[in-house]
Amino acid sequence: MGYIIGVDIGTGSIKALAVDITGKVITSSQITYPTLNPQEELCEQVPDTIWKAFVDSVKEIVTAQKTSPLGIAISSAMHSLILIGEGDQPISNVITWADNRAKHIAERLKGSPVGDSIYRQTGTPIHAMSPLTKIIWFKENQPEIFSKTKRFISIKEYIWYKLFNAYEADYSIASATGLMDIISLRWNTQALALAGITETQLSKLIDTNHLRRGITKQLAGDLAIDESTPFMVGASDGCMANLGSFAIEQGIGALTIGTSGAVRVASSKPVYNYSAMTFNYRLDKDTFICGGPTNNGGIVLKWYAESFLRKKLNTAEDYKELLDEIKGIPIGADGLIFLPFILGERAPVWNSNASGVFFGIRNHHTQSHFTRAVLEGVSMALYNIAESMENHGLQIDEINASGGFVRSTEWLKIMADIFGKKIRVVDANDASALGAAYMALKSLGHIKAYAELQSKTFKVIMPNLENFKYYQKQYKRYVNLYESLSAQMRENINSN
Repeated sequence: MGYIIGVDIGTGSIKALAVDITGKVITSSQITYPTLNPQEELCEQVPDTIWKAFVDSVKEIVTAQKTSPLGIAISSAMHSLILIGEGDQPISNVITWADNRAKHIAERLKGSPVGDSIYRQTGTPIHAMSPLTKIIWFKENQPEIFSKTKRFISIKEYIWYKLFNAYEADYSIASATGLMDIISLRWNTQALALAGITETQLSKLIDTNHLRRGITKQLAGDLAIDESTPFMVGASDGCMANLGSFAIEQGIGALTIGTSGAVRVASSKPVYNYSAMTFNYRLDKDTFICGGPTNNGGIVLKWYAESFLRKKLNTAEDYKELLDEIKGIPIGADGLIFLPFILGERAPVWNSNASGVFFGIRNHHTQSHFTRAVLEGVSMALYNIAESMENHGLQIDEINASGGFVRSTEWLKIMADIFGKKIRVVDANDASALGAAYMALKSLGHIKAYAELQSKTFKVIMPNLENFKYYQKQYKRYVNLYESLSAQMRENINSN
């Protein structure tokens, strides 16, 4: 029986899965790479390090299966930017979504009529994460590099170029740049003019199910696959996670926590909310994925464990050991509240200057209280996103969860109680890589509908409604705490 490889180009690693034609995961591979922080606010990665991880992860899967796949499909993190110069060589590192250098440009645009106009045309929030604001930053701060740039591309486009010597961008990744009109499916002239670039400096736009064959013999050898193996360009990681979580029907939300986190729902049309900046990214011709991202997902727990507890979180057992200690701590962590904004924050506050806060510390609080407060703080940040979505007409009746956090029953219970909704763990594997594999199965004709792949059994976490009532009070304190401190956060950052 043949198999498909789904590859997710993530912020911290390449994750690859092999699935058979029924959608069952056969094997997986994950290769990590570092993020560079050459200065405060800067988050960069080396393009060829990620390319090597891509090649090695595919080869690892194929070697294990001992036969070439039926196809390979790609998911990728959004909002990355690479500047390409003469000879099609990078003249910058990969600038990731977490890079905050363009925050002042985003603030300037956000309060302007042109910012509102571009948001409504492109569906991308006005924030330092977006390639639009990053390109403007280079134009204004590094004009020599800007003038030498022949193309502005994402890490996914870089991988695709290395495979096929073609600059092509799928509609899904492009819909997260702030540069593409999500209705006409063309590069947006207003955004291009603001960035000071032309359409010729961007890739050709293609659909998410676009297929290419015919890699070179040498590259086929490096990947251990047949030269004729079809590659599907795929979509963004957020859109693919909804597909991989079977959250593409009305009322089913997808909640993902990886390095960052997001709450997303499928919609037949964009849903705009300028105050909360709901994103609208394209999955396919019938589906937009609408929602909001948080900067502060699993990276917060990792930061807390390594910086405060001097514990490394490298394995599932490391996480289990840390999270098991909260079992004896009451909900609400005995009044301890944590604002998890250690990397600033995106939805729904969109404040690059937001910072982390522990509030309510008393002498009875222990390490385990702080651990629980961290989990509750990250969970409340995600609930804040979901609440703003529901307040503007996006229906969420139940939640399909994915990401590394689903391996912790304790964290799932916290999330269910804070949201007051049933949570279904669809798969402990990477939902974005799964979504890519599922899309390839359908595009290549191995299945007719995604429902054919869906398991009939799920791990289900039901909310404790008494806990939900308590958390509603705690959530109001959480929101009020942020609102009372937001001005101080801005003043403290700007005084440095």
